[in-house]
Amino acid sequence: MKKEIKKVVLAYSGGLDTSIIIPWLKENYNNCEVIAVSGDVGQGTELDGLEEKALKTGASKLYIEDLKEVFVKDYIYPTIKAGAIYEGEYLLGTAFARPIIAKRIVEIAKAEGADAICHGCTGKGNDQVRFELAIKAFAPEMEIIAPWRTWEFKSREDEIEYAEKMGIPLKINRETNYSKDKNLWHLSHEGLDLEDPANEPQYDKPGFLELGVSPEQAPDKAEYVTISFEKGEAIAVNGEKLAPVELVTKLNEIGGRNGIGLMDMVENRLVGMKSRGVYETPGGTILYRAHQVLETLCLDRDTHHYKALVAQQFADLVYFGKWFTPLREALSAFVDKTQETVTGDVKLKLYKGNIINAGTTSPYSLYSEAFATFDEDEVYDQNDSAGFINLFGLPIKVKAILDQEREANK
Repeated sequence: MKKEIKKVVLAYSGGLDTSIIIPWLKENYNNCEVIAVSGDVGQGTELDGLEEKALKTGASKLYIEDLKEVFVKDYIYPTIKAGAIYEGEYLLGTAFARPIIAKRIVEIAKAEGADAICHGCTGKGNDQVRFELAIKAFAPEMEIIAPWRTWEFKSREDEIEYAEKMGIPLKINRETNYSKDKNLWHLSHEGLDLEDPANEPQYDKPGFLELGVSPEQAPDKAEYVTISFEKGEAIAVNGEKLAPVELVTKLNEIGGRNGIGLMDMVENRLVGMKSRGVYETPGGTILYRAHQVLETLCLDRDTHHYKALVAQQFADLVYFGKWFTPLREALSAFVDKTQETVTGDVKLKLYKGNIINAGTTSPYSLYSEAFATFDEDEVYDQNDSAGFINLFGLPIKVKAILDQEREANK
């Protein structure tokens, strides 16, 4: 112990890890005061009964901070506008939820005069990095306690036994002990049978999916949805203007019932190992697709292509926990500039897990039917392409001529 710890602020979810951390902290840090903080980023019923549980297990108080609006407006929307998708598949649901929670925890820790901040992230996962980088950004001198790195428990089975010993109620059991993370944007599943990539996810097993249904269980009739954007941000669904939280919630309902947004991937964790996860992101998958479609209409070629490079860098920064960094802020400034004309409506057809483009309009569209038509036109001289190709291909032609000369002179 580096210094005497009298007061600890704990990032508290009420799940297995943080449930046993409260008594563990009091046992190992001289009965220190533990203040629990839960950031509400859309966990829904997972927050029910949390205060009673935290107090019963030894916390002096519980803060439940409503962060949903800021979460969507300041974290989700900037990431969508960037087009950031980690390794081409993961829509960053857990990754961009951590910085906002950690930032609020630091604010509370400072207000409470805490000696340390504690989190329940494992030493194998990405979240430990995401939490601690955010803490360092706002409280660089704050002591950080990470029990998973030091305590005696080696598995979730050990944790369950400790919880039973301490009389801590859990909503899980040994048979359904998936490691899950839920928020307004997504739900992730890890562990148990999913640890073997050879096993197909049990989508149709009762209780596995929570945000929607499998494609097989989705309706036999397609459903259309129209998303309206203004400067890259979604503002309406089917003509109804909605605030950010309500908009994502609405799309989750629509996407969920149509089997949209199920994703099974083996990803490269920041700490180096590969990890298999199953994700439910119904509304988010619709939003990403709609935004991508609209950009094809509104962005010029060079910007569109360069932005794809930025998107990959942006995704890596978010996944690696570097939200509060100069580079992420600079990339967001670039992205915002590109989004000035990304305004319009995107119609999508949803059918049994599939998203099919069904029409796009924008007042800033760069598509010209007069130029693109295969019919006769009066605006494009096809003979111009010959000179363009001659100049564009000149380096190739010169190299080929010189190669031939060198070969002939051998």
